[in-house]
Amino acid sequence: MLVGSGKVPFLQRGFHFHIHAVSGRPLSAFALGLAFAFGWSPCIGPILGAILAVAAVAESSAAGLQLLGAYSLGLGVPFLLSALFLHEMTGRWKRLRLAGRSLQTFAALVMVVMALRS
Repeated sequence: MLVGSGKVPFLQRGFHFHIHAVSGRPLSAFALGLAFAFGWSPCIGPILGAILAVAAVAESSAAGLQLLGAYSLGLGVPFLLSALFLHEMTGRWKRLRLAGRSLQTFAALVMVVMALRS
């Protein structure tokens, strides 16, 4: 439960596996990409499908290209920024971890307020 009202043991379960691969190798990067795509496809698939459908019936190919370009930028820029600033963020993880419970409660309250407004 995000707002801290309790924990449901069934919802607290997780499945983790750790691969001890040599970093910097193309095969390791490929395996990581496959794992990421497998976990992310249910989230990204419907959105991408809708954008592709709208782009397919757009008035011009330029309009469809703009939609797909904006989607690609929105998808790729956060990853590029993460890669650029990862070294600087490693020192801040501990402080963020300490504030984690407060941030989690705040995010839950924001979701509740947004749900009530809709």
